[in-house]
Amino acid sequence: MAFGFVSGGLLLLCAVTCALRDSKNTLQQSSRLPQVPIVVECKAHALFISVDLPPSGSEPRFEAIDATGAYPVTESYGAQCGYTYSAHPLVGLVHLRASYFSCHTGNQNDEVFTFMFGLFIMYESGKELFFNVSKTCSVPPFPPRVVTCEENYMEVSVRTDLPSPTAGSIKEGFSAASAVAQSSAVEAWQVMLQQEGQQSEVMSAEDAATLGYFIMVTPGRLVFRTTFGQRHASVKMVNGVAVEVIQATVFFRQNWMVVMVDLVAACSLDEGTFDGYRLHWRTPAVMTPLVVGPSELRSEYIGMGVDGEVVDEQAATDRGYSVTIGEDTVDSSIPFAAEGGIRKSFVTGNVYNELYTVQLTYQQKLVDQNGVVTKHNAVRQMATPPIPRSPFSVNQTTLEERVFQVYLGNIPFDVELVSVELNGQEISVLTAAKMGYSITRVPEEENSFAYIIRVPFDDRLVVKQYLSAGSFEYTLDIKWTLNIRPQMEAYYHFSSVSALIADALPPVFDGMCTDNGISFMSDHQQYDYLWDIAIGSYTLTPQLASERGYILTNDSTTLILAVPLFTIGYVYEGITLKQFYGTFELLTRSAKTLEIEQSSAKRCLFQTTELLVCSTEGVMTVVTDITKAVPSADPARTTLLDRSCRPQETDETRVLFSFGLNTCGTRFHIDWQYVTYENEITFHELYSTDSRPVITRDAAYRMTIRCIYPVRGIESLFVDRKFRAETPGIGQIKDPVKVPPQMLKPMQPQKRTVMKPSFQGSAARKPADYARVGQWSEPLDKYAQWSLGPNGGF
Repeated sequence: MAFGFVSGGLLLLCAVTCALRDSKNTLQQSSRLPQVPIVVECKAHALFISVDLPPSGSEPRFEAIDATGAYPVTESYGAQCGYTYSAHPLVGLVHLRASYFSCHTGNQNDEVFTFMFGLFIMYESGKELFFNVSKTCSVPPFPPRVVTCEENYMEVSVRTDLPSPTAGSIKEGFSAASAVAQSSAVEAWQVMLQQEGQQSEVMSAEDAATLGYFIMVTPGRLVFRTTFGQRHASVKMVNGVAVEVIQATVFFRQNWMVVMVDLVAACSLDEGTFDGYRLHWRTPAVMTPLVVGPSELRSEYIGMGVDGEVVDEQAATDRGYSVTIGEDTVDSSIPFAAEGGIRKSFVTGNVYNELYTVQLTYQQKLVDQNGVVTKHNAVRQMATPPIPRSPFSVNQTTLEERVFQVYLGNIPFDVELVSVELNGQEISVLTAAKMGYSITRVPEEENSFAYIIRVPFDDRLVVKQYLSAGSFEYTLDIKWTLNIRPQMEAYYHFSSVSALIADALPPVFDGMCTDNGISFMSDHQQYDYLWDIAIGSYTLTPQLASERGYILTNDSTTLILAVPLFTIGYVYEGITLKQFYGTFELLTRSAKTLEIEQSSAKRCLFQTTELLVCSTEGVMTVVTDITKAVPSADPARTTLLDRSCRPQETDETRVLFSFGLNTCGTRFHIDWQYVTYENEITFHELYSTDSRPVITRDAAYRMTIRCIYPVRGIESLFVDRKFRAETPGIGQIKDPVKVPPQMLKPMQPQKRTVMKPSFQGSAARKPADYARVGQWSEPLDKYAQWSLGPNGGF
């Protein structure tokens, strides 16, 4: 860096050798270039330039141009000469701020400043294009002292026509500098750098420049600039805030006078904080290091703004800016996304993020006891960290409506819903509306929205699954596709909702007792297809009803089943000569798993006439009228084959026997298909022609009763001899054989056989523990003419 004097005044110039450009050719070239978004503005203390980053993503380059050439604005050179360059890829901007006292700026009486820059932008094609950027700024007069705190340098300028301090106001450090200056015999510019607690160093302006301290003279001001962190700088805590301070005194001998200028700069080192809502920056309420001598500074004005401009009180209030002046510090804060900053949204890892960056401008006016004004400027580029804003979904489904309603909230204002994927099928928002799906956008908080989608349970895209206990589960998985405008970056959110509806209950039958049986009725429901109706282990079908004698009526609205008494499926209890209970049960089974979901049973009281019941527990119960064969027979004198087995109950004509199949002389016969148990009801008292009783060992009356069970339905018959039948047996009654009184021996069965209906049911007494094997002299097929009931009876 070379310094020199220019005639007409003391002007210290910064001259760096650089290759010159042909300005004429440059301008002709730039006139043919595409338009580039470049914003150039004159602010209170500097020129502000903003450039959009090109699609290639490469950062633009700047060169400062003056009559001596073009000078690249690098990081180090910018700090030396008063340029602040910063790139912000996330927001897509590049900023350049140039001090009015920067090296290559034209200066007319410290009132009109002319800037010229060359801008180089690299495009995706790989070609670097050049643009000319120039601006002339007219500014109001500067106060006597201006201290500027930029991001990369400190700068102080002092008007050169200030009156000399009085003797009483000269501080110790300045007195020491005065003594050094008086003793110096040279007329060249000298710089004394003072640091608290250390010996001052005096050097020429050229030597100071090599150390990073730059001094220049304008038509009416002396300017001192240096970067942060210099060796002669010190960091002090002022009212709890770290402040960097550097003290320089410039002096030279002119004729018989020594001219001295005290240049002190002090800047807050606070980098700013973000509390989740606002960006904050702190500085001491009064920057005491700027005090010269024992005098004091008082603050007369504090203001803040953005981008180098301080806004008035009303504008600050409207934007939410806040300046909180405490006893020791000043807190300047700006709310997130406030006007004047730049908000940027982007997607990272399928997460929507946003950040906010702002160039906070702080300005304070300080006045000392002599009325000399110091204007303190500070610019802080502050930004929030990336703030994730994840959507959230709320299931607002109302079961009574049978409609899924899902709320997707926390959608920023620059995001739109473009499509939804319902259980794997993607549908655009426009198509969804045409298909009848309701998707609405509703406001939430400021700058935030929500989407609400409604999908009926019965929609074809909803997954329906039957659960146990008569419930349906409806499931809907939603993939929301959201796009950030205008860049149309997509991100996704997933919602899964389900609803459990107890509207798939098994059919319920209403049972009704009739004179000759039981009738069942049920109205059809929407989900009847999920169940089978069964009687025992057999599914109720029209064929089964026909085979067993049921009367089945099934139309579009109602199913009616009439079950006549004594058909297969009844269970009989409490059998007496007067009455008995008959119970019939319908089972509802899952058509898929065959598990029983519900039972509909009806128990009715019937009058007893004649019946034969073969229970699953191995008990035979019979009620019959013996006077049909022997009108004079006494029912009380009847027995079974074992004469000790007498009827449990009798009346004038009928008898009731109930006995275990292994008792009372019951005979047992088995073949490859059936097991048959047989006993006889006998009457033993006959009368002669002269009405005198005749006693004989042969029965004069026999009625054969049988219970026939399928072999496959009896468990452990030959293992533990216990009787356990899967289904009731088939009962058979053979009409009794009448024996003439004159015959002493019983007659053989007649060829003509009168059949009785077959019955089945459960016994009214305790079942026998064991089955007794008896003799059977006749094959089962001899009795094939005896009815075994519908479908063979099994």
